[in-house]
Amino acid sequence: MQAKDIEAIFLDVGNTLRIVVEDKDFIAESKRQLVALTGVNATADDFHQLLEERYKGLRKRAKEELIEASEKEMWTQWMLPDLPYDKIAPLSAKLTRLWRDCDGRRIPRPDVKATVLELDRRGYRLGIIANTITETEIPDYLEDDGLSQIIKTVILSSKVGIRKPNPEIYWEAARRIGVEPAKCVYVGDNPVRDIEGTRAAGYGMFILFFEPKTQSKEPPSGEIKADHVITEMKALLDIFPSRKGS
Repeated sequence: MQAKDIEAIFLDVGNTLRIVVEDKDFIAESKRQLVALTGVNATADDFHQLLEERYKGLRKRAKEELIEASEKEMWTQWMLPDLPYDKIAPLSAKLTRLWRDCDGRRIPRPDVKATVLELDRRGYRLGIIANTITETEIPDYLEDDGLSQIIKTVILSSKVGIRKPNPEIYWEAARRIGVEPAKCVYVGDNPVRDIEGTRAAGYGMFILFFEPKTQSKEPPSGEIKADHVITEMKALLDIFPSRKGS
């Protein structure tokens, strides 16, 4: 498959469109708010450590079974099963956002918006496929960045219940955007999971966004190669020409 044959471009979010910036005060406040919201009798750091241990079990299941819990299931069954369901369930979305904020601030890469707008102008259908525990974070990002009308197909593992590299999540994205998998491309930072899933789903191309942090955690096996490797989002504009008039 050549770039000129691609009709839809799907993008990852974490470490691809957005990066995490450590902010100690922001992290400390997020931990404090977790305690305040739940009303537990514990210090912010002790409570965070407890949640971290429970979260490891949830992530282990997710990666082994390639399924994703909803926010409500995550908090009522895994993270805070010892607190009243009727109290925690309505708070699950807010709790998830605070839990994510305990890692730091998530900010867009500087060339993301201009690149997405230009790809749209060139005639590509654009979407998101992301493994994520949140159901509102990415839609809110798109709204804040002025891209919600451009990227209309958003497939989140927390919403569909399955996660990459399960090919079903890629097929669902292709179905929703109305393009056959062979004419879709996926852009992601994981040299193992993203490539495996994209190939299994029969996508026409895979583009690896080279992110050192991801590479250090999951180095490429060398068995399956990306079609392109980029280090800036704007490099996509060198790969995908205008489809207008084609």
